[in-house]
Amino acid sequence: MKKLQVESGKLKVESRNIKAVKMNIALLAIFFAVLLFPANIISQSFTAAASSTKVGDGEQFEVSFTYSGADINAVGNFQAPNFKDFLVLSGPNQSSSMQIINGAVSGSRVFTYYLQPRSMGKFTIGSAAVSVKGQTLKSAPLTIEVVKGSNNQQAKKESNNQDVSTKEIGDNVFIRAIVDRNSVYQGEQVTVTYKLYTRLNIQSPQISKLPSYQGFWSEEIETSNQISFSRENYEGKLFSVAVLKKAALFPTQTGELSVTPFELKIPVLIQRKRKSNNPFDDFFDDPFFGRTESVEYTAKSNTVKVKVLPLPQTSLTSFTGAVGDYSLQTSIDKKNVKQNEPITFKVMLSGEGNINLLDMPELQIPNGFEKYEPKISANVSRGGLINGKKSFEMLIIPRVSGSFEIPPMHFTFFNPKKKTYQTASSPSYNITVEQGSAEYTGGGSGLSKEEIKLLGQDIRFVKTNFSDVTNEKNSSEDSLLLILTLYSLPLFGLLGFLFWKQKEEKLSGNVMLLRNLRAEKIAKTRLKTAAKYLKEKNDSLFFTEISQAFFGYLEDKLSINKADFTVESAIAKLQVNGVDENLISELKQILDKCEFIRFAPSQNILEDMNQLFQRTASLIASLEEKISMKGSKK
Repeated sequence: MKKLQVESGKLKVESRNIKAVKMNIALLAIFFAVLLFPANIISQSFTAAASSTKVGDGEQFEVSFTYSGADINAVGNFQAPNFKDFLVLSGPNQSSSMQIINGAVSGSRVFTYYLQPRSMGKFTIGSAAVSVKGQTLKSAPLTIEVVKGSNNQQAKKESNNQDVSTKEIGDNVFIRAIVDRNSVYQGEQVTVTYKLYTRLNIQSPQISKLPSYQGFWSEEIETSNQISFSRENYEGKLFSVAVLKKAALFPTQTGELSVTPFELKIPVLIQRKRKSNNPFDDFFDDPFFGRTESVEYTAKSNTVKVKVLPLPQTSLTSFTGAVGDYSLQTSIDKKNVKQNEPITFKVMLSGEGNINLLDMPELQIPNGFEKYEPKISANVSRGGLINGKKSFEMLIIPRVSGSFEIPPMHFTFFNPKKKTYQTASSPSYNITVEQGSAEYTGGGSGLSKEEIKLLGQDIRFVKTNFSDVTNEKNSSEDSLLLILTLYSLPLFGLLGFLFWKQKEEKLSGNVMLLRNLRAEKIAKTRLKTAAKYLKEKNDSLFFTEISQAFFGYLEDKLSINKADFTVESAIAKLQVNGVDENLISELKQILDKCEFIRFAPSQNILEDMNQLFQRTASLIASLEEKISMKGSKK
């Protein structure tokens, strides 16, 4: 009996082992089937979806194009539809994911856009397309209805999607324009600083619009080309702060002046949160695993206003408009000279203020002396308060002998710190002029000293006694004609010199006319200097020289005082002179290009500098031709 029970137990065990083996064989078959033939059971698709097909006017919404299939790495050549009826805030932002279901590997690649409607109505977003291994897949079109939105709908949408609103971005990324003072005197420096504040992750910002300094003379204050951030507490919150731009402004008119905003387009990285019933999402909500998207945000600085006070009335004739704190130094290279020997007179103005606008104080010279246009050079420091020095080197030539005095030179300026006028004076200089090898005739003949001496020797040997001359008609007439010709030469020379002298005095008296005639010549000289700096790859000095050439030409040619110069006033005068809109448009483009390159230089800055040089030279030549043509017609 026991033997039968044992044998029966052995049969049952063997039966269970056979069943287990069969099950294992079946599982292995399924595994190998899935492993060897996964592509046959996984399909691919390319679909389009919107976060909402009915959105409010001005609301942001999301449109995504999703490819699902086995090989997402083969997806390429994505072609977006035309979003003509919508403003693209960001996109395409790409993301991908992989998953394994029952041993089958699949994945998806998503192309996402954030849009904002331009107007209300029903609009169709066309098909997008991708190529996968030579096959083109297209999504179905989407219909979006734009209705009049409400704040509640917008708040609900943001709550459901867990997005960051524009207001929230604006509270955490913004630009501040800060002035060091809100009330200044005309001509006194006010410094404006533009700072970028952020508490979010941002990428490289791009300039959208530069500020306008209408009513100001502006000088760029030197800042680093690389944006570096520091920590700053603002209104109880800790921000990362970077200085974008600093400018020294000198008001050229009184009243309340405004500085327009500085605008930047800033890509902001937003953390997209998950919202589902999956308990694992709480773990993947960690920023390390979260999905970030870039949203382009336009940051604008505040508009700053400055109250400009007029300067106090003064009767000092030596005041020509200088505002700041200056000193005056003068020198001459010699005090004992010979007649017609040149003397170099040097003047240096130094201190704090708008150095570029300083003019040389008036120099009184004794009668019988001549002076020439000074050679001017300036060295300006733009590290904060604008300061430096401006030098004038003038040539003086005594034409008569004797002892003379060059009287003191007076330079009056308004000191805004002390709120009073101050006058700096130079010493007087006593000059002893010895008689030279030839007396100066006073300029009556218009001939050089050597020519006058030679002419005197020639006349000395002319025969004046005609008693022994043979009385022949032709010979007498020829002699008389020769005598009259020789005696009339000094007279004609005197008349010619007087005419030239009168013209020069008239030209010198009309400073505006003199500046007009010399405008192109001075501009060409500065352009040559700019070309030298371009060759030396010195971008800082290049831009300074280009600006001086361009603005200096416009000031001189259009007879605009340096303190009163604005781009708007120059354009108005160009229009009066019949300059066509194409040239005026080119002028504006050059000004914008110059500012953009200086503030945000590209990798091809040398190429940009070369193009700017060519365009500036060409424009000055075209303006000269146009304005001169109009002047000749008058």
